[in-house]
Amino acid sequence: MTKLWGGRFDGKNEAWIDAFGASISFDQALAKQDILGSLAHVKMLGETGILTPEESTLISNGLTNLQKKLANNELTFTIENEDIHLNIEKMLHDEIGPIAGKLHTARSRNDQVATDMHLYLKEEVSAIIEKIKHFRSVLVAKAEEHIETLVPGYTHLQHAQPISFGHHLMAYYHMLTRDYERFNESLKRIDLSPLGSAALAGTTFPIDRELTANELGFSGIYANSLDAVSDRDFILEFLSNSSLLMMHLSRFCEELILWCSYEYQFVELTDTFSTGSSIMPQKKNPDMAELIRGKTGRVYGNLFGLLTIMKGLPLAYNKDLQEDKEGMFDTVATVSASLEIMAGMIDTMTVKNDNMQASTQKDFSNATELADYLANKGLPFRQAHEIVGKLVLQCTQNGNYLQDIPLSDYQAVSPLIEADIYEVLDARQAVIRRNSAGGTSFEQVRLQITQAKQSL
Repeated sequence: MTKLWGGRFDGKNEAWIDAFGASISFDQALAKQDILGSLAHVKMLGETGILTPEESTLISNGLTNLQKKLANNELTFTIENEDIHLNIEKMLHDEIGPIAGKLHTARSRNDQVATDMHLYLKEEVSAIIEKIKHFRSVLVAKAEEHIETLVPGYTHLQHAQPISFGHHLMAYYHMLTRDYERFNESLKRIDLSPLGSAALAGTTFPIDRELTANELGFSGIYANSLDAVSDRDFILEFLSNSSLLMMHLSRFCEELILWCSYEYQFVELTDTFSTGSSIMPQKKNPDMAELIRGKTGRVYGNLFGLLTIMKGLPLAYNKDLQEDKEGMFDTVATVSASLEIMAGMIDTMTVKNDNMQASTQKDFSNATELADYLANKGLPFRQAHEIVGKLVLQCTQNGNYLQDIPLSDYQAVSPLIEADIYEVLDARQAVIRRNSAGGTSFEQVRLQITQAKQSL
C-alpha cells in the first residue's frame, strides 16, 4: 500500500522496518484527541474560507462517524498506516472518499501530535488532581479519628519523641497538598494550543489559531511555531510532578509496610490490599504498598528517559519525539491507580491504638522532656543534655526507664528535679505540651485539620 507521504519515494520498506518505525501500537490511545483536533481544524478551515462550507461539512460528518465508531470500539488500527494520524486519515478516506485529503490543509503531523498530547494531558492531569484531592480528604478523616492516638515519632528509625498519630498522617496531607498545587500550576502550560504551527514555520494559509484553540477549550496558543512543535516541557513537568508524588506515596508505603510487620503491629491492612504466600500459610503481605513503592522507580525512569531524549535534540521536530508517549501513558496509568489504592488502603486500615501507645511507654522518647524540664529551671540546656544522657546510660545498664527512677535518685543528680517530674515524663503530657505552631499537640493537630477541611 502506498504511504500517504510516499510521493517522494520509489522504494518500499520491509515489514519489520515499518513495524520499528510505527507508533500505532501505543499512540492509538490518542484517537479521541486526534479526532477532536481534526474536528476543530476542519471547522476553522470552513470558517476561514480555506475549504468550502460543503467540504467542511462533509469532512466534519465523516469525523463524527469515526468518533461514534471509536466509542463503540469499531475502529481497527494498522501498522501499515504507522501512527494515529494516518490511521484516522485513512479511515476518513474510506468514509467519505478523496475529499478526506483536504483535512490536512494547513496542518502537519508535527502540530497535530502535539495538540493531541496537550488535550490528553489536560484531561488526565485534571483527573489526577481530583484523585489527589480525594486522597487528601481520606488522610484528614483518618487523622481526625486519631488526634489523641499516641505513636513514637522517629528519626534514624529510632524512637525520638512521642507524637500524635493524627499529626503523622497530616504530614502526608501537606505533602499531597504541595503535589496538588504543582499539578494545578502545570495546567497553565498544558492548556496551550500548538495547532496551526504546521511543520515548524506556520503556514501560508489564512488560518485562525485562536478559533481552533477556543474550539478545543485551550486558554491560549503557543507564540512561536518552532517552540510549539518541539516543546515537550509540559510532559516533562507532568513526569517530574508525578515523580515527586510517587516519592511521597512510596515513603508512606514504606511506613505502612513497617507498621504491618510483626515487630511493629501498629496497623493492619484489609484483605483487599494484601496477599498471601504460596508456601507459608500464615502470611499476610502488604503487596499493594510494596507495588506502589516499586512502581515509583518506573515513574522516575519515564522522567529520565524523556529528559535524555530531549537533551540533544535540535529544533524543531525529530523522530526521537515518537518516544515521548509510552512513558507518559504509563505514568498516567501508574499514578492514577496508585492514588486510588492508597486512598482505599488508608480509608480501610485498622489502627492498633493500644500497640502504638504502648510503644511510647517502654522507651526513652521522653528524654527531651527531662532536659527541657531542667532547662526551664535555669540549667543551661547543654548541661541538662549531658545529665539526661548519663541517666539514660544508667537506665540501659540497669534495665529500667526514666519514669522508673526514684525521686531520691533524681534529686541526688540535681536538686532542681521535683516530684512533678513524673507528670512531665508522661508521653501524653509530652505531646500536649508541644503546642508551638505546627507542633504535635492535640490542639495544634485539631487546628491543622480544621484548616485542611476549609481548604478541601
